[in-house]
Parts: sequence; structure tokens; C-alpha cells
Amino acid sequence: MSQEHQRNETAVLIISFLTTLGLVCGGAFLWFKNSRIVSQNGSTQQIQSTGTQFTSVTNVPTGLFNYGGSTTWATIRRDIDSVIQKELPQFRLRYTDPTTGAPGSSPGIKMVINGQLSFSQSSRQIKAEEQKEALKLGFMLEQIPVAIDGIAIAVHPGLKIPGLTVAQLKDIYTGKINNWQQVGGPNLPITPYSRRLEDGGTIEFFYDNVLNKQNFGANVQYVSTTTDGLRQLERNEGGIYYASAPEVVGQCEIRPLPIGRQASEFIAPYKEPLIERSKCPSERNQINIDAFKTDKYPITRRLFVIVKQNKQSDQEAGIAYANLLLTEQGQELISKTGFVRIK
Repeated sequence: MSQEHQRNETAVLIISFLTTLGLVCGGAFLWFKNSRIVSQNGSTQQIQSTGTQFTSVTNVPTGLFNYGGSTTWATIRRDIDSVIQKELPQFRLRYTDPTTGAPGSSPGIKMVINGQLSFSQSSRQIKAEEQKEALKLGFMLEQIPVAIDGIAIAVHPGLKIPGLTVAQLKDIYTGKINNWQQVGGPNLPITPYSRRLEDGGTIEFFYDNVLNKQNFGANVQYVSTTTDGLRQLERNEGGIYYASAPEVVGQCEIRPLPIGRQASEFIAPYKEPLIERSKCPSERNQINIDAFKTDKYPITRRLFVIVKQNKQSDQEAGIAYANLLLTEQGQELISKTGFVRIK
């Protein structure tokens, strides 16, 4: 065979290879474009392209499915899951509390691992140790983001302070700052309120991302619920509390506090201007959607559906539930509950 003939064959092979590669890459691009891939710890979960209405979602299983988890999701369960039940009565959902202790993201994920729930709702990501426990039992956990939330900081409405930086917030909750005068406020002792670390995903998120896993200070006073925490602020001008933004921003008797990465860029968790207390509840503050979507507000997070990848009805139910929330109808209802739509 001549060298010229060999060169021609080589050229043909290279052209054929590049053509095939182009077709494969093009097909892969189109597949990814029309699918939603969520990755966690090296695994992937394909989420179907969602439609506009709940009734347009395919592969919704028939039966009764237990679910549970984060207290942050309470308004979603009340205002969205009830609509899902009405429009898809064959897909029966039963919210299930843990047998001991308070409900929350961590107990919900634990119950999924232990087979007590088909899927769970979480206000934080899956932890490595939770994935490890699931792997011991022969399956993986997957997290599917469906909404954007933020942590809002609440203070007494009479406290005169323009805002706090994330660093100042950390120092308050670790005990380094204990008087409002240290952050430009009045000479008044600070009383930080919090639920306990084991009480839910919001506290764990705050501990991990604001406190950088430093212990709460000895000055922190613990409350059992967000309702209790907000009521404490009504009576204590030096108090401060944090919770999911929809639980804080629309309240009448407290003040949501602007937060910044730096003191020169305080961002309010509400749409400005702040509505006066005298106009509430006929008018209420609304979530600052743009600041949450663009990450200008410094303490944002995602809400996840936690799916059990066991190729059984549990996985089918979890994926179906996530797909329902990712429809146009689901995302619109999510925005009405006070959270920010993810798509």
C-alpha cells in the first residue's frame, strides 16, 4: 500500500471519527437540554422535563406514600400538597412525624434511610454521613432542588440599627459581641435566641454557613419553635432571632433586619420600603425575590426533595413529587407561599 493511499485512509478515518463525535456530542447536548440532572456525591438522577400543570406530569405512582421532614416546608404542605392531592387523588401523600423528637430535615432524612418515609423534604443538603448510612443499606440518597429560600434575621421593631454583616451576626451568636453598642446600636445587652442545633435544617444551615461550625455562645437562649422565638422579640428590645424568610418577613410585631457581606452593602430580605407596623396586617412586607435569586442577599439556600434511589416505588414517588413542584403550576404556587421559584 502506497504512503499516499495510507494518508487518504487516515484522513477518512479522522473525518469519520470527528463526524461521529459531533453527532454524539450534539445528541448529548439535546438530551441534557431536555432533562434535568441533579448530582450528589458522584451519583446522578435524571429528572424529566416538567410540563405546565400537575396533570401533565407522567409516571406519578398510585398508592399511599409517607413523607415528612423540614418544618420550613409547612406552607408548601398546606398550600401546595393539598392541591396535588385534589388534582391527583391516586397519588396519596401522608405527612408523618418522627416517633420521638421534633420534626425537621435531619429526622426526615433519617426516616427515609430507615424505611419509614418514601421521601422527605429538606431545608439543607444531604450530609456525607447520611449518604454513608444509606450506602450501607444498599442505596443512595439524591437531593432535588425545587425552591430558593433565605435566612431572615429578626429584631425588636424599636431597635435602631441599619443592619448587620454576616461576620457580626456570627460574633453575636458565638458570644464575641454582646451589646448592640458594639455594632452601632444603643447601649443595650444582646439576647440571641435560637432553636437547638438538633431541631432542624435551618439551625444546621445557620451553624454550618454563618457560624462556620463554631459553637453557639453561652449567651444564646433556646426556644422550642419559631413562633416562640418571634414572641420573645416582642418583649425584649435587645433580642435577635433567625428563621426561614417566609416565617419572618411578613410578621407585624418584629423587624426583619438587612444583612450584608460588608457594612457598605446591607441587603433587606424584604421589598423596600419597609412597611410601617401601623399598616400591618392589611399590608405586609414581601420577600425580596430579586435579591434571593441573584444571591445579593448573603444568606440564601435551596429547598430539596430527598429521594431514595432504590429503583422501587419510594424512588418513583420522590421523583414524581419533585417533578410536580418543578412544573409551572408548582413553581407559581411555591412563589405564592413566600419562597422563590427555582425555574
